[in-house]
Amino acid sequence: MAKLYLEDFSVGQRFTSATHQIDADQIKAFALQFDPQPFHLDEAQAQASFFHGLAASGWHTASITMSLLVKSGMPIAGGLIGAGGELQWPRPVRPGDILQVESEVLEIKPSRSKPERGMITVKSETRNQNGEVVQILTSRMLVWRKPAG
Repeated sequence: MAKLYLEDFSVGQRFTSATHQIDADQIKAFALQFDPQPFHLDEAQAQASFFHGLAASGWHTASITMSLLVKSGMPIAGGLIGAGGELQWPRPVRPGDILQVESEVLEIKPSRSKPERGMITVKSETRNQNGEVVQILTSRMLVWRKPAG
């Protein structure tokens, strides 16, 4: 996949990542280390919770989204360097879900003070196998300009 610079982006441009299937073991392993709440760790307790079943941590979903973007979703030259954003989790991720990220460039702003770079605003929707949105990430990303030469 060719690496993209600021000049390569256009508003409305879209990217689709590869997929990732999540299972109960992944959900529990992530939760045990980073978000040890009962609805992420134990099926019985999860069934009695707000989620009515085992659900991945939103932070786990965000981590999977980042992995998919880095590996297959947004080939930004110099890497994916975030400069802030907003995150929403409209529905839980469940064991067996197959996640994929669809991203759209919303805005491109060359830097006035740092001519070697600029910022793009990207909306990335992580969807499950049914096309249901499980996460919405709207982020500002630093993007380098093409090197002179």
